[in-house]
Amino acid sequence: MKRVVVLGAGTMGNGIAQVTAMFKYQVSMLDISDDLLKKGMNSIQSSLSRMEKKGKLSAEEVKETIRRITPTLDFNVVKESEIVIEAVPEQFDLKKKIFKRLDELCPKETILGTNTSSLPITEIAMATKRPEMVLGIHFMNPVPVMRGVEVIKGYHTSEETLNRAVDFLKSIDKVPGIAPDYPGFVNSRILNVYLNEAVNCVLMGATPEDVDNIMVHCCNMPIGPLRLLDMVGLDVHLSILNFLTNELGDKYKPSPLTQQMVRAGRLGMKSGKGFYDYQKS
Repeated sequence: MKRVVVLGAGTMGNGIAQVTAMFKYQVSMLDISDDLLKKGMNSIQSSLSRMEKKGKLSAEEVKETIRRITPTLDFNVVKESEIVIEAVPEQFDLKKKIFKRLDELCPKETILGTNTSSLPITEIAMATKRPEMVLGIHFMNPVPVMRGVEVIKGYHTSEETLNRAVDFLKSIDKVPGIAPDYPGFVNSRILNVYLNEAVNCVLMGATPEDVDNIMVHCCNMPIGPLRLLDMVGLDVHLSILNFLTNELGDKYKPSPLTQQMVRAGRLGMKSGKGFYDYQKS
């Protein structure tokens, strides 16, 4: 495979596009406005510049990576794709609508991947006439840093599709792990319980700093759960927990503090404030 299309230029989409282009794939990054595409390309440029400053990439490698990424508004670009990775917002109806259109336009051998963190792959796949070509390809945030990718095999996903997707991920230096298509898969099912309990600790009187310091320095976590939540977005976390609660029961019931913070617009880094303040003075 050499031709990759990424749907969405947001945090996950531009990260996927960047990493794929770094490994010499030709990438089309598709979104619905020039402004979103510009923001996505700016994020990629900033990420690559940081890597250059750290000596991980040369100036020429940065330029070549940027050259391999084509931002576009034209959905018809998927007609030339060998693998499509959808990274749009976690809205079930939106994803099904997109996959129906992909089914109509993509070559029959194109792998159709969704970056969803919790929505059922099998149901998304049934929006197409080729469910055997659909699977979950769940990258972690930030994509250029995190090597793990959760690969979710839907009920109809063929072994050939699964193997081709795994080979693609290995070719971009990712470490794939296979997960079953049940609510939350593996990553979201375990991680969001951990994050939810961290919020409950704050609700009961602990400071965010102390919770994070305890988990980093006592449990060797690379980042504290509340800083991670601010990075992910409390609204995204709440949406996942509500879905898991509906599917699996009250074990996943979100903390009242998460609900209140989302109501107050404290979503984390993207809103400027979450458990920590990110607004520039």
